[in-house]
Amino acid sequence: MEWTPVVRARGITKSFGNVVALSGVDLDIDGGQVVGIVGPNGAGKTTLLGLLLGLACAEAGTIEILGTRIGRSLAVPDGVAGFVDGPGLYPALTARQNLAALAALRGQLSSREVAEVLAEVGLTDVADDRVRGFSLGMRQRLGLAAALLTRPRLLILDEPANGLDPAGKRHVHRVIGDLADDGVAVVLSSHRLDDLAALCSEITLLAAGRVVFTGPLAKLAAESGELDYRVGTSDPSRAAVLAAGIPGLRVIDPGEQLVVSGPVSSLDHLVVRLVGAGIAVRELSPVISPLEAAYLGLTGVDLSTGETA
Repeated sequence: MEWTPVVRARGITKSFGNVVALSGVDLDIDGGQVVGIVGPNGAGKTTLLGLLLGLACAEAGTIEILGTRIGRSLAVPDGVAGFVDGPGLYPALTARQNLAALAALRGQLSSREVAEVLAEVGLTDVADDRVRGFSLGMRQRLGLAAALLTRPRLLILDEPANGLDPAGKRHVHRVIGDLADDGVAVVLSSHRLDDLAALCSEITLLAAGRVVFTGPLAKLAAESGELDYRVGTSDPSRAAVLAAGIPGLRVIDPGEQLVVSGPVSSLDHLVVRLVGAGIAVRELSPVISPLEAAYLGLTGVDLSTGETA
């Protein structure tokens, strides 16, 4: 039997006027995968998600979803659900009424199924509250519930953890993980690399509409090269002297909080020298994570500020 991916995109190009949003983008997603779409503002993330949801059509290239080629009709096959730029909800209706309205459109869903998805996303206690009073995080969870009503095979989520408190984030992460375990393909965008690290088996990194990296997060982290490390010790001045003598290691800041830069092998050598000299090592951590360093190197944009480095 021939293997069919959930998503197969080749050479996708999309422009808005003179602005090229996507240029020659390839994407492959299998059932059971959670794939992150990441990149700076304006990289083309939302445009790509919109194409997968059938909200727009590509000007060049091909997209196949669940074995069906998507044309200019903007129709996607059954089994695709999700949202971009936040879920569309009726603020005057309750959470339950919003989902009941969606269920009525489909004509096959029961009140029991509505109650089940509300429980699945942790909104049972507020099911009969009007959505106008919901926080951003609660709206995101209700949008996820609306998508789950369709029992999708491909779920597309734009910043699903946006506005969530830590408990809500863990709940949503668990729901997404359970879906992937059941064979659902999940595509999500996020500016938070910690969310991606917790959820995604692979990521596609976009910059200026082009794919600059595709693969596991561990591979992206490995491409960060040399990093700056913060080294806290019981004797900062002696530690700085020792660090200056380690081949391949550069002292960036010799102050009370020693900062050095270099490969892991040189850092290991420094730790051995410090311990041998009787200097206690109290902290050893990258100034920015390897994932953020790789992101910055590939996109030229600081993830925390959105500014060009």
